[in-house]
Amino acid sequence: MKELQDIIQAFDAATSQQKQTALATVVHVEGSSYRRAGARMLITEDGQLTGAISGGCLEGDALRKARLVMAQNKSMLVTYDTTDDDDAKFGVGLGCNGIIHILIEPIFVDKQDNPIALFKLFLSKRQSVVLVTIFSLNDKQAVQPGTCVLMTHDETLHGSFPDEDIKDALMDDAQDVLKNGNSVTKTYLYGDKFTCFIELLEPTISLVIFGAGNDAIPLVQLANVLGWHITLIDGRANYAVPARFPLVKRIIIAKPEQALQQLTIDNRAIFVLMTHNYNYDVAILKQLVPLQLSYVACLGPKKRLDRMLDELKGEDLNITDEQLKSIYGPAGLDIGAETSDEIALSILSEMQAVLKKRRGTSLREKTIIHNRKADQIVQQERPAIIIKSC
Repeated sequence: MKELQDIIQAFDAATSQQKQTALATVVHVEGSSYRRAGARMLITEDGQLTGAISGGCLEGDALRKARLVMAQNKSMLVTYDTTDDDDAKFGVGLGCNGIIHILIEPIFVDKQDNPIALFKLFLSKRQSVVLVTIFSLNDKQAVQPGTCVLMTHDETLHGSFPDEDIKDALMDDAQDVLKNGNSVTKTYLYGDKFTCFIELLEPTISLVIFGAGNDAIPLVQLANVLGWHITLIDGRANYAVPARFPLVKRIIIAKPEQALQQLTIDNRAIFVLMTHNYNYDVAILKQLVPLQLSYVACLGPKKRLDRMLDELKGEDLNITDEQLKSIYGPAGLDIGAETSDEIALSILSEMQAVLKKRRGTSLREKTIIHNRKADQIVQQERPAIIIKSC
């Protein structure tokens, strides 16, 4: 979500200076590419770029296309095909052996539901939403509606559909995306042929760190780079201060029994116990275990964690095998970490792997990095639904 936050900030700055802007979005990928569908970049009329749609090889050409889009006030779908290994003819050096479809749309400041307004609406609440980006993949000269609809968790719609005939089908599919947690791309054959990228947007990760020691500082710094929302909790008022943790969104001074009462915990929250105070950590762990969280890190040796769990079991706390799976101690991946900076990198890497349901192995040991089955386009028409692999 940091990319969206950066794009919003850049848009607001450009608007205050009365600069035109355009939004480039990767809407579909076939084969290999540096970024997947949903990657975005804001482009200003004077060439400032925020976000990324590739590893740097498409940005220059996208800038030229975006200036044309802004001059004509008309969206454009651009396709880069590198499957023939002849990148030179595009004037770019992709080397990805894939086909990348990028939608570039002008941002109209006076339009109530422009893409940036929809991004702001999403970021204003900690709720998952579905964002719909509509384009015409089979006819690049046709109207490209762009990022036009956002559906919230209560199925409230913001924005408008270019064709009411596809609204009901799109609504059903958007509900499925919210329920199943996977973005999809579909082509709807209702008179006009529209391809829709139905994208699940989830709130940023909420990282709660218990402990304001010096070793928490690099963990905060690295998490901030990812744009995570960081809360720091400690019972020591002289340690947990903004001067030491300027990147933290919220600092709470509290005893263990009062700490969790001040938090809103959802399925995007992860925790780290690093107070180095055994009694404080075990008191917090006692409250966290029943919540069945995604990730709870415990610093220190395994025997320390085992001791805490044995103590909790001695207090008649029923700890299930499923609950134990979310507790990681010693925390972090095995990367040979020694210093506090390296340990922070190790822990953050493990967090990312757990959240993405990966094992944290070396990519060179994998034959397939991304599952492109999820990027296939479903073609839908009345009355039949035809699954077509790209």
